[in-house]
Amino acid sequence: MRERRSHIGATLTSELLAATVVAFRAGDRDAFRFLYDTYSGSVYRFCRHMLGDDPSAKDAFQDTFIRFYEHRTELMGDNVRSWLFVIARRTCLNMIRSRRTLHETFDEGAHAWRQDAESDVALRDQIDIAMKALPVALREALILREYEGHSYQEIADICSIDVSLAKVRVHRARLTMRKLLSAIVLNER
Repeated sequence: MRERRSHIGATLTSELLAATVVAFRAGDRDAFRFLYDTYSGSVYRFCRHMLGDDPSAKDAFQDTFIRFYEHRTELMGDNVRSWLFVIARRTCLNMIRSRRTLHETFDEGAHAWRQDAESDVALRDQIDIAMKALPVALREALILREYEGHSYQEIADICSIDVSLAKVRVHRARLTMRKLLSAIVLNER
């Protein structure tokens, strides 16, 4: 696996990935480290966008990679990226479900629009609030498409849905975000 370590800065080729996956399935720690270094940024961003706060995202991120390593022998094929996002998705959804049972009341503060959208930070906050207001299914589809650059087929695979439904969810999420964020655009004029 030392040879793969020298390729971390290089382009991830299908041959390198295939060899890394074989070593990873066998329990090679360097192979795990290589996969972690390759995919950790995008997995963390996904968890952060799904859950909306850093402490929860860090927990989900850590759980994702623990499960990834523990279930390495179950990895079929070489599509590590999709498999990681399936694990991250399930972890985030479980955390969201557990939050709902703890907090069944509607938090108006989390859904309120702030009127001071004059800076980039305020705009970023408004986008985060709008993302949190999306239903989970739409939010995850939008995050996978717009933030992580997954194809519709990959979104369908990760979410265990048809490609057409993946397209519909992304479209609906975009429309909803446009509607939610239009208040900011109107207030800035």
